[in-house]
Amino acid sequence: LDLSKESHHVRAQYGFGSSRHQGDGAPLWNDQLLMARRLVEAGVRCVTVAYGFWDTHGGNFRHLRQNLPVFDQGISALISDIHQRGLANDVSVVVWGEFGRTPRINRDIGRDHWAPVNTVLMAGGGMPTGQLLGGTDRIGAYATQNPVHYRNILATMYHNLGIDPHSIVTDVFGRPTTILPEDARPVRELCA
Repeated sequence: LDLSKESHHVRAQYGFGSSRHQGDGAPLWNDQLLMARRLVEAGVRCVTVAYGFWDTHGGNFRHLRQNLPVFDQGISALISDIHQRGLANDVSVVVWGEFGRTPRINRDIGRDHWAPVNTVLMAGGGMPTGQLLGGTDRIGAYATQNPVHYRNILATMYHNLGIDPHSIVTDVFGRPTTILPEDARPVRELCA
């Protein structure tokens, strides 16, 4: 985790952000993304990065004008770095929140929670990339083209890891259950 072992050039590509937490969110700290790459290179099989604060119920546009360029620099550097290091078939990068945001701006110039539509960015993992799947109505409220359920994204991730998403596992009480429901299917366009 000692980033002083990285060249100044690599550190500058990722950008820096700040280690300070944003409200009840995580830091907007690009060092986390570089640490994630280093952990994967060291053999860690799964790394989760909590990054930034995106719950913009107020001041949405001001907040995103500050945060999105920092995030864009860091995540694009991570994806490029993974490809340049020959890890693109072995490392999946998934950028995803737990829900979408309302298509309409509220009275506080914010966007609230919205379950009908969400987005996910997926790269690496041997997946065919450079594609856009699905589409929404003109205001981004509802899926209108090729809707993809979140369970299918999870099934795709398991499939690409070589894990049957319908495998039986036992919970902490010894009860058998499937990893995902039977209707969860890998997204054909993303299968490695």
